[in-house]
Amino acid sequence: MDLLADYRRATMFFETGDPSGAARLLEPILDAEPGNAAVRQLLARSYFQSAQLNRAEEQLRELVERDPSDHYAHHVLGRTLERLNRHSEALRHLRIASAMYAANDDYRAALQRVETRVGGSR
Repeated sequence: MDLLADYRRATMFFETGDPSGAARLLEPILDAEPGNAAVRQLLARSYFQSAQLNRAEEQLRELVERDPSDHYAHHVLGRTLERLNRHSEALRHLRIASAMYAANDDYRAALQRVETRVGGSR
């Protein structure tokens, strides 16, 4: 198995709109290299894009646990939890991401959207 070639193919699948195909290629790579954060992140994004949200959450939690300073993992975990209608849990991760990278408009928009949702449900 040529892991690098498979990773490149998975990236191509993801970028051309086939996140499920990318995930199928990435799963065995991650089994072979469980510490590879780039593979785990692309797998999480593939799961997110293909609405496999529980699988995305699992990969993102692992990324955040391994590197709590990974603002992007916090953001995508927050977005995943938001899509799972777990807004209170999402808020924590979106706040962390936004605090770490305040200049990111996507982070700020996601945070405001979930804050509004949580505030409106009280």
